[in-house]
Amino acid sequence: MKARKRFYSIVISVIVLVGFLATSLIGYFVARDSIADRLQQEMLPLSSDNIYSEIQRDLLQPVLISSLMANDTFVIEWVSEGENDPIRMQRYLKQIQEQYQTITAFFISEKTRLYYHPEGIIKQVSEQDKADEWYFRARNLKQDYEINIDSDTADHKRLSIFVNYRVQNKQGDFIGVIGVGLSMETVTRLIENYQQRYGREIYFVNRQGEVMLQSSQYSHELHLQNKNGLEKLFTRILTSPSASVSFEAKNGNVIYLNSRLVPEFDWFLIIEQINDPASDKVEAALIINLLISLAISVVVLLVAHLALKGYQGRLETMATRDKLTGAATRQVFDSLFEQAVSRSKRYQQKMTLALLDIDHFKQVNDTFGHHQGDKVLAAVAQIIKLHIRDSDVLCRWGGEEFLLLLNECNLAHAEERLESVRQAIAAWRFHLDDTSLTVTVSAGLAEYETGESLTGLVERADKALYQAKDQGRNRLITSQQLRQA
Repeated sequence: MKARKRFYSIVISVIVLVGFLATSLIGYFVARDSIADRLQQEMLPLSSDNIYSEIQRDLLQPVLISSLMANDTFVIEWVSEGENDPIRMQRYLKQIQEQYQTITAFFISEKTRLYYHPEGIIKQVSEQDKADEWYFRARNLKQDYEINIDSDTADHKRLSIFVNYRVQNKQGDFIGVIGVGLSMETVTRLIENYQQRYGREIYFVNRQGEVMLQSSQYSHELHLQNKNGLEKLFTRILTSPSASVSFEAKNGNVIYLNSRLVPEFDWFLIIEQINDPASDKVEAALIINLLISLAISVVVLLVAHLALKGYQGRLETMATRDKLTGAATRQVFDSLFEQAVSRSKRYQQKMTLALLDIDHFKQVNDTFGHHQGDKVLAAVAQIIKLHIRDSDVLCRWGGEEFLLLLNECNLAHAEERLESVRQAIAAWRFHLDDTSLTVTVSAGLAEYETGESLTGLVERADKALYQAKDQGRNRLITSQQLRQA
């Protein structure tokens, strides 16, 4: 009978497992292909559209500024009067630069070919000078303006976005080019923002595939042709206004890439996604489904195991954590200290111990009662936790006294950190019944010395604490200060 029950149990378990496995695998492959297609055809192009829209928005203001300058009566009349007194044009450009916070403003006269700048006349443009090609291109534009990226004539090391606006007099004759320059940092900040929000690699390349603008975290090769797996797709990306491709790199990662030509810059905006995080979630879901199918056969054992594990966890928490403050108990601190000492020796790192005591805490208990005093203790512990790292250890040492072990922290840094804790506690208002009050803490600090015992280290910190109390409380004293005294 038992053998038959075991047989039927095995058969049913196999059927359930095979059914779960088949369903899960079919769902996984369908979902994975669908998500990959959506990422490549929708999500990356949408991110590209958003970035391009924001770039256009940021370029709208300098275009409007340049339009106002090109139609300014002062500019037209100053040119028609023979460009007398260049200082007036210099002041005008400087006023534009300061008022609209552009990095530069400029005007090039068609008659004299002089390059006017807020700092004065920089040069006379020439068709023979390759650096002046932009002017002769702009003077022959059919539209009112162009946007281009070029080195600043006043500072050749600085790459800037320029709005080159054609200026015409009242008769419609071309008289020069005027405009403003915008820092490339604006676009860089946009890239940084999107990269942080979406976790994707975002950069700009020119028509040769060379990276022209990238975030501070950009770490890949500086040429598309050098990217493993992209050699065959290189020409396609740089010869079409937009493209969405995916390829497998030599390290096994699948890279999804979307490119879009930004005509204002004549650069391609590239957005890369290494692997698809949504696909990772689908794989995780598959694994979970398979685990669930296995768990059906052993559900009773699993429930029993979880119940025992949860009960054991609660017992450990009760034994190692102070119920009121959530800090470590004194009983478990010896073990934590030994672990910290071993870590300090292994990695040759400093370690500092601080002893904190709430000033005049007995008065709080006597005035408001122990129940309200417990609230103050719990709140002080929470404030301390907010100002320390996860690697640091806070311990309820006894009564209103806390012990703080700062790992990877020398005495100077520990003093800075404890000072911020002290100030935060002193600034906090504790609301007890209908009364609010402030409390302060005193602290003693001692840096661990090689071979020192916990008792010796605590004793040095305790002496520093008593000195802080003697000097008027609400202050920090280090063991080093005691030696120098």
